[in-house]
Amino acid sequence: MKVSPSTYAAIQEKGVYGRYLNLDMVRPVLEQWAPRFPLQAMGTSVLGEPIYQLLLGRGAKRVLMWSQMHGNESTTTKAVLDLLGFLGAGGDVAAGILEHCTLCILPMLNPDGARAYTRVNANGVDLNRDAQLLSQPESRALHDVYKRFRPHFCFNLHDQRTIFNVGKSPKPATLSFLAPACDEARTVSRSRADSMKLIAAINKSLQELIPGQVGRYDDSFNLNCVGDTFQALQTPTLLFEAGHYPGDYPREQTRMLVFQALATALDTLGGEKFAAYRVEQYLAIPENGKNFLDIIVTNAHQIHPQWEKEIRVGIQFTEELRGNNIYFMPKLQEVGLLRHKFAHQAYDGSIAAERKQVQEQRELYHLLN
Repeated sequence: MKVSPSTYAAIQEKGVYGRYLNLDMVRPVLEQWAPRFPLQAMGTSVLGEPIYQLLLGRGAKRVLMWSQMHGNESTTTKAVLDLLGFLGAGGDVAAGILEHCTLCILPMLNPDGARAYTRVNANGVDLNRDAQLLSQPESRALHDVYKRFRPHFCFNLHDQRTIFNVGKSPKPATLSFLAPACDEARTVSRSRADSMKLIAAINKSLQELIPGQVGRYDDSFNLNCVGDTFQALQTPTLLFEAGHYPGDYPREQTRMLVFQALATALDTLGGEKFAAYRVEQYLAIPENGKNFLDIIVTNAHQIHPQWEKEIRVGIQFTEELRGNNIYFMPKLQEVGLLRHKFAHQAYDGSIAAERKQVQEQRELYHLLN
């Protein structure tokens, strides 16, 4: 299933943009849909922020999804808000999803982390490593919703770093997926097989939009992770990881692709179409590599004369919150031949290139010296 660009432009939530997204920005959108899709707080964060739940649809297939478990991972939250616009706008696909599925959505599980733009919650705990201890109020809220809602499928929605490539290719992993393991042996249980088949359906749709840019995440088992815990409880669980699309650091193009993935998954579940897919199709998705740098500087000896001509410099961005904006700050990551590394951006440190990129080269000079 593919939503046309014109349809997406019509349903996209225009009130949110970019990487920084806190509850003050999301709440007006949720309240806008509350008359149509019941909204309630299912718990509170460490600092007392509400953890909202939306209920949509009336179908037999129950799907639980949550976003921004890590507060600085906002791309999937934007896509969830777009999904509300799509389902609220009507149309055959949206009507079919709402007829066959009941959706329980927690759009922002970690509102304290979202406000501070941190991975962890206000107590410094990674909620995706708290599935067994349930030491945090946010973890307990998700667990309580899971027990009460009794989902047939769970969607665990995240962002991933810009470092990931697909397999050994020079293509970025714009989206990655995982059917989490249910035990140390990584057994393909019935629930895990269903997760794999649904991911295979999503991948087929995405390959039409971003061929070669979908990866498969590492499936090492960790029962402290929420996805592994739910899979061990025999609930098919899918991990979504929103990654880098070339030139798209605000992740607006990735946002659209996550929306496409969510809509495809729900449409597939609503029509019981995922049974037509095979585990082997999931396993054929290449595993992620970690071979991307944000910037590679060639001819770096022109900037730092002590380096040999073959030496290249790798730079990774760190993200810094200032006000309501995220700034991408360059940080020296690696110096060497970097033969097996790819770059989202490339700069030539030669004198000839400096004439064309004076400001960029000055910034790199100060960084490298």
